[in-house]
Amino acid sequence: MTDYPHMLKPLDLGFTTLKNRVLMGSMHTNLEERGDWNRVAEFYATRARGGVGLMVTGGIAPNREGGVFDGAGGLYTEEDMAHHKMVTDRVHEVGGKIAMQILHAGRYAYSPACVAPSPIKSPISPFPPKELDEDGIEKQIADIAECARRAREAGYDGVEVMGSEGYFLNQFLVTHTNKRTDRWGGAYENRMRLPIEVVKRVRAAVGEDFIVIYRLSMIDLIPNGSTHEEVVQLAQEIEKAGANILNTGIGWHEARVPTIATSVPRAGFAWVTKKLMGKVGIPIITSNRINTPEVAEDILSDGAADMVSLARPFLADPDFVSKAEAGRSDLIAPCIACNQACLDHTFGGKISSCLVNPKAAFETELVVTKAAAQKSVAVVGAGPAGVAAALTARDRGHAVTLFDRADQVGGQLNMAKQVPGKEEFWGLVDWFEAMLKEKQVDVKLGTEATAQMLDGFDEVIIATGVRPRDPQIPGQDHPKVLGYVDVLRHKAEVGKSVAVIGAGGIGFDMAEFLVTGESPTENLPEWMKEWGVTDPEEARGGLAPAGPQPDAPERQVVVLQRKPEKPGKRLGKTTGWIHRAALKMKQVQMKAGVNYERIDDAGLHISYGEARERPEVIACDNVILCSGQVSERALADALEALGKTVHVIGGADLAAELDAKRAIDQGTRVAATL
Repeated sequence: MTDYPHMLKPLDLGFTTLKNRVLMGSMHTNLEERGDWNRVAEFYATRARGGVGLMVTGGIAPNREGGVFDGAGGLYTEEDMAHHKMVTDRVHEVGGKIAMQILHAGRYAYSPACVAPSPIKSPISPFPPKELDEDGIEKQIADIAECARRAREAGYDGVEVMGSEGYFLNQFLVTHTNKRTDRWGGAYENRMRLPIEVVKRVRAAVGEDFIVIYRLSMIDLIPNGSTHEEVVQLAQEIEKAGANILNTGIGWHEARVPTIATSVPRAGFAWVTKKLMGKVGIPIITSNRINTPEVAEDILSDGAADMVSLARPFLADPDFVSKAEAGRSDLIAPCIACNQACLDHTFGGKISSCLVNPKAAFETELVVTKAAAQKSVAVVGAGPAGVAAALTARDRGHAVTLFDRADQVGGQLNMAKQVPGKEEFWGLVDWFEAMLKEKQVDVKLGTEATAQMLDGFDEVIIATGVRPRDPQIPGQDHPKVLGYVDVLRHKAEVGKSVAVIGAGGIGFDMAEFLVTGESPTENLPEWMKEWGVTDPEEARGGLAPAGPQPDAPERQVVVLQRKPEKPGKRLGKTTGWIHRAALKMKQVQMKAGVNYERIDDAGLHISYGEARERPEVIACDNVILCSGQVSERALADALEALGKTVHVIGGADLAAELDAKRAIDQGTRVAATL
């Protein structure tokens, strides 16, 4: 008897059977562009070994103009064919199934060669697209069909035709981007002609015994997007055209509504997929923010979909399915939807990996093997860096003792998890605890490690983290002044008007904590209201006519920074805009380029610029210091003074912001070499 009977039930497609209802959704890792196809193959094979029913590759271009950028991975040359064959062979050797996503970017292509239904520039690309004529449209259809044929020849089990997220086929569907007056524009029957024709031609090119998935945008979240009636009409026509499966796409990339960030409720869009259930005769996959077997099982048992798509959770843990099958979901490394090492890397041109699992996409490079000889290893600090080091050292066969003066593991994560929208950090701390127990690490909490205590260990890893930086503001000892630790860890009372000093990640988190009552991340209707999302049956594209309607802020908050740049400029590449928009909706004021003159009964006194002009007093009940951190190195320095060799990692090594991504990566890599 399994805990997840719906999730683990096979799916019979007639000519082939998927062993469970879990799809690894498409993710672009930037591995293909590096040319190391052995590494690409191992990335997918690792996840196939973990038991997923079917995987979909990152987007593969059918031609040069369709690539998301110049040099993007494609399948239109014989050399490409050989590379892809290496991937499919490796996956099939371990019993997996893999489909290739055919992605034509249209006007989203970061290239002067981009093409689209109409010459309307995308807000996320600097290049205006060329409007396709009849011959140009025929070329795109033929190239996509030929790409599908090549995919079959290369050994793939299927293809996914990317028709959502605002890419090429999606651009033809809505008047937002399609201003044509010929047979490819105007009435909806004309606008949906291209995706239907593409699926027909793809099916003709690959034959009947080959999986064809169509990824359909079920809620566009843009002005003049599709209605629900149009979504249903297209889904039914795509089924007739020959698709075996429909996959759910949520929101265009240019939409101003978050769709996969950690502040989005779990399974926050499963209701959209459920509206299509029963209206087509082929299986439907739902997607977005499904990151535990429990969430997946609830969706499927509720009849909201026939299958679930998880993407980033397979970066966090390639063994997601096999651990669920074994009844050990507590050992599944959780995707916290932070985007820091995956999407932020993707859009920065780096290899996409995972904050929680730095081995993701580095399977051939970051290899943890048994050590030649067992050592005794002390790790001081049970934050992300220390836990990662302790677990990796145990995997190598070492005897590990983990010290922390706090009464729980997790370090700074125990403050981060208090912030509305960061509830996923609770699960990460729980996973740390479960894994330390599973790996039999000797954990000594409430223990202040000293140099004398560490004397007998073969190796010492110092992960003592950071302490708040002293901003040296006159009057900072005033009773109204609090530190972020006072508020988030010690639950200090905070008044109704607050000045937050520091506009980095901690300052933004603090502001979110101060202005938010009930977290909308825990309440889907409230979250939808806050971001202006509604049923596409009620309004085109699923955008509420009244726009975002957030709850009134709990406090009046002003966030200040010394740097003259825009506050929040250095936040995550794909999530920074969400934090900035959320605080703007909550009427948080932002002030940059300020000098902190003093704090007294009247409030926070500031001025602007090097000349210290325009003096101003911010009257407030409290001033909260979020002005950076410095490394906590006292123990490391004491050990080094005694001639002891130590490994210093995480915030103790570099205190630039609170960077769990770097901390876990560094902890893992250092321990892998012991």
